[in-house]
Amino acid sequence: MTAIEAPDQAPTSMNHKQILQAMSGLMAGMFVAILAGTVVANALPRIIADLGASQSAYTWVVTSELLAMTATVPLWGKLSDLYNKKLLLQLSLGMFVVGSLLAGFSHEVGLLIFSRVVQGIGAGGLTALAQVVMAAIIPPRQLGKYAGIFGAVFAVGTVAGPLIGGVLVDTSWLGWRWCFFIGVPFALLGIVLLQRTLKLPTVRRDVKIDFLGAFLIVAGVCSLLIWTSLAGHQFDWASWQTAALTGGGVLLLVAAVFVEARVPEPIIPLTIFRNRTVTLTTVASLLVGVAMFGGTVFLSQYFQIALGKSPTTAGLMSLPMILGLLVSSTVAGQIISKTGKWKAYLVAGAVIMTAGLGLLATIDADTHFGLLSLYMAILGIGVGMLMQNLVLAAQNDVPATELGAATSVLSFFRSMGGTIGTSALGAVLANRVATEMTKGMNSAGIPVPPGDSGETSVPDMTKLPAPIREIVENAYGLATADLFLLAAPFAALALVAVVFIKEKPLKTTSGMERLAEESAAQADSDGGSKAPSPTSVG
Repeated sequence: MTAIEAPDQAPTSMNHKQILQAMSGLMAGMFVAILAGTVVANALPRIIADLGASQSAYTWVVTSELLAMTATVPLWGKLSDLYNKKLLLQLSLGMFVVGSLLAGFSHEVGLLIFSRVVQGIGAGGLTALAQVVMAAIIPPRQLGKYAGIFGAVFAVGTVAGPLIGGVLVDTSWLGWRWCFFIGVPFALLGIVLLQRTLKLPTVRRDVKIDFLGAFLIVAGVCSLLIWTSLAGHQFDWASWQTAALTGGGVLLLVAAVFVEARVPEPIIPLTIFRNRTVTLTTVASLLVGVAMFGGTVFLSQYFQIALGKSPTTAGLMSLPMILGLLVSSTVAGQIISKTGKWKAYLVAGAVIMTAGLGLLATIDADTHFGLLSLYMAILGIGVGMLMQNLVLAAQNDVPATELGAATSVLSFFRSMGGTIGTSALGAVLANRVATEMTKGMNSAGIPVPPGDSGETSVPDMTKLPAPIREIVENAYGLATADLFLLAAPFAALALVAVVFIKEKPLKTTSGMERLAEESAAQADSDGGSKAPSPTSVG
């Protein structure tokens, strides 16, 4: 690898005003990424019903974006260590715009799923790069001060998204297509703000992108995730398709490890896992992804189908979980910045998250909203204390040159966990719903329509007669509780991983300053050998 020369002038710390200016475009991009998922959440039951698609298609519309985001996060993270982070952020926002327009004009579920893949690739860039940039301009010890801003953007996007989506779906002259169009102006605004406010040094050096490693990682992950999505209803768990997808996926990932261990610029540097903190936070992130995404992604469907609420009301019903997340992440972040202690909040977050999932495993179609709100708030508090601080712990314990790789590895495994959880638990939901509906209809003496149980269509509750509607509500209530019951053990395992993380003092210098120090040290150790120096990019 080409040696990196220390800059003639080390980058100085940014003051509060400069950081806020730099964060403006970053937050616009984050808002777009959050809005992409939340604004569609309450619209999906109506979208799937309008397109005449199945429960498995419902799962695929969610999974396709998560899968694309998961598979591309490591590549975006590696590119951020090599190239201009601002241009990469703008490129990811541009891809998001293209995906949103395609989704808005979709007239069949196949194109909608493809457009979600394009959106997912863009969201992968935003997911990986936003936290990398934050670590570059803000010291770990001060990150807690800005957790409130992250939390506020997350909360506004998460709260406003379902509400906006519900209103758009319930407004006849707009409709669900505007759930996709509405993010486009924010993405374009983010591109402009990033151009005007974000200035980061770019280390220019001779690099080689590991395209073979990238292909093997993407292909291997996609093969396994497609298997978790389709097994159980498109084909049996014990079948030749399962053998082909799992065997092929494992072989591809083994080949990826072989390649990554030998190339000079690996997409995922395997040496990073020698760091105990990175390894444990990665394991915890994977498990949190399975538990959180797998359990909560179907809540909107539960509100609308099991509880019979409108899309707008369903958006309001998610407020307790979001407020719990916002309050806990903000308060924990402020305390961590003041004290420098962070492990207690990781442990407490994992405990509370496990308890919240366990409580939600007791819900059904008759659960009182007050009780449901309490359970969701508990889950939100746990997630808020856990997720961002896992990233903080990892970023604090790696060299500045590996910030992008470490951050993207955590995002990659959290997203992969979410995709696996959504796919596998979506299959569980479809099968349990079909089983409960068949049982309920047989008990009521109603003829059961023929067809594959895994392909049961998502019902339009407004068109169902009362006896069948009650059966459907009960089926979705019981099936959703099952998802939380299955998710809870994964949160408990995340707690085990978190307990073994060693607490280390938070660094007081930003990623840019650490990079300058490390570059100077490397230049001294190389005897003053010269290489292109970091240059400031406007």
